[in-house]
Amino acid sequence: MLISQAYKTYESDKRIEGFSSQTLKAYRLQSGLLIRYFDDVSIESLSTNQLKEYLAESSEHLKPSSLSHRIRFMRSLFRWSHEEGHIPSNPASKIKEPKVGKRIPKFLTEREIEHLREACKIPIEKALFEFMFSTGCRIGEIVSLDKNCINWSNRSAIVRGKGDKEREVYFNIRADIWLKRYIHNRKDHDPAIFVTERSPHRMSIAQMRYIIKRISCRAGIDKSIHPHQLRHSYATHLLNKGHLLMSYKVYLATKKRRRHAFMPSLAGDFDKNYIESIFNRFLLFVVVEFF
Repeated sequence: MLISQAYKTYESDKRIEGFSSQTLKAYRLQSGLLIRYFDDVSIESLSTNQLKEYLAESSEHLKPSSLSHRIRFMRSLFRWSHEEGHIPSNPASKIKEPKVGKRIPKFLTEREIEHLREACKIPIEKALFEFMFSTGCRIGEIVSLDKNCINWSNRSAIVRGKGDKEREVYFNIRADIWLKRYIHNRKDHDPAIFVTERSPHRMSIAQMRYIIKRISCRAGIDKSIHPHQLRHSYATHLLNKGHLLMSYKVYLATKKRRRHAFMPSLAGDFDKNYIESIFNRFLLFVVVEFF
């Protein structure tokens, strides 16, 4: 079976398993690179050494985190191929990911948040910025959000996150005002909460990133601003204002391997041991209350 044929079947299986469209899109890109490098040979002909050579060449221009993503895809593909009986053994089983340095997530100061807020000029910019910052949602969660997922009575929304898991998020009065104003002024009937400015239809992740970039350029902040920084900033500001339980909710929503980096970022001027003791004390309550 050719690599391309194996991947086509693999993708179909993963779609049935509930893999997100973004994950499958990323895997499709990785499969294309693998196919191009090996000239779409039979998948059973590939050896561990050949895969290592491919990764060694890739490491010359990839960051460790990007190389790790490539390795995870290969291990998943070859493990599936072995389990399905397409190959006699798994050549990727012993390939390890590179060590990635621990990095503290970047977040924005309250002053920078205010500069960004002032730089929002039109209703869609104000609504998007306020909703993104006050909920701490991932950009992919906001893109897929529909108007009927909003509960206006308690200013909450049901979002679908990683692993197709639903959770309830809350937004502030500022976001409530601008969301209502933005939706009221729209002339389209698209179910999406945020739509494109021209020929209104559901906004893509790239288009939403462009709006945040447009706002940040207008604000004149001397640093690169990206949507995920707003998520980190949301948690940091909650903790600094004393909302420990809500901060922990965000902490729990991050991937386990990133929590070590997330904790120091959240702590700010607080003593880390104090924060951890509070978190441990309320762990059971938070899990029952929020999940």
